[in-house]
Amino acid sequence: MDFKGIAKEIVSTLLIVGLIVGIGIAITGTWPFMVAVQSGSMEPHIHKGDVIILFGLSRTKIVTWREGVKIHYEMFGDYGDVIVYHPNGDNSRTPIIHRVIAYVHKGDRIPMLLRENGKTILVYTKYVAKSNGYITQGDANPIPDQLAPEWNIQPVKREWIVGVAKFRIPYVGWLRLII
Repeated sequence: MDFKGIAKEIVSTLLIVGLIVGIGIAITGTWPFMVAVQSGSMEPHIHKGDVIILFGLSRTKIVTWREGVKIHYEMFGDYGDVIVYHPNGDNSRTPIIHRVIAYVHKGDRIPMLLRENGKTILVYTKYVAKSNGYITQGDANPIPDQLAPEWNIQPVKREWIVGVAKFRIPYVGWLRLII
């Protein structure tokens, strides 16, 4: 065994990985700057196994679905941005990647996207927000995250957001999901 040669390969590999990570963070302003999608909740626009490139809030602003309709801003096949966030700010829970519907203040009625006959409309539910924050909903989900009783998720605060999704690389994330 050539231990010197093996050590050289390990060190050069670590330096290359470190360089890639450093450049990624410098460009995107967040860590992690790439995530593998783990569910089909964003179908048909983002698929399980896709890798999503994120940008931090210091590099981009969040456009909600409601704002996107007004200014004709679309991302991943629908109005508004898609974000990755830690539910209720809990870093031990799996981050969620869903579309931002609207920003609400405490006491506002919670909006949701209703999809019928190929059209999407924003409707307001009878439920009120318990705090200020963003309302999020998966493109394949019938209700916002904040109305799913099994999740118990509050409106998303800025500090819970990992990043805003900007690019999709199909299928590359399957390796991450299998491991």
